[in-house]
Amino acid sequence: MADQGAARSFEVGTADQLLPGQRKLAFVDGQSIVLFNIEGSLHAIENSCPHNGASLAPGRLDGRVLSCPAHGLRFDLVTGRMPGGVGPCLKKHAVHCRDGKLVVVVEP
Repeated sequence: MADQGAARSFEVGTADQLLPGQRKLAFVDGQSIVLFNIEGSLHAIENSCPHNGASLAPGRLDGRVLSCPAHGLRFDLVTGRMPGGVGPCLKKHAVHCRDGKLVVVVEP
């Protein structure tokens, strides 16, 4: 029997589907997740603003800072925090490229 508390990995596409400057929406283990490639660095976040639950997928990206389209809250995709470090945080997921595939790791 598998350990229910263990992290699980999910393939969500190929690396060529997420080139620098692009984003990709994926559904992983019942969750909507947005992946970003910022200058070759991969990031994955839950597609839900921690303030009001709005979808973050269509948010404006300025460098590594994503703006929530609902209320304009800004989040640094590298840290998951709002600039200045005060306020709600994004739920981040580990993401990497393995054998040309994008892999998201979901913690319990």
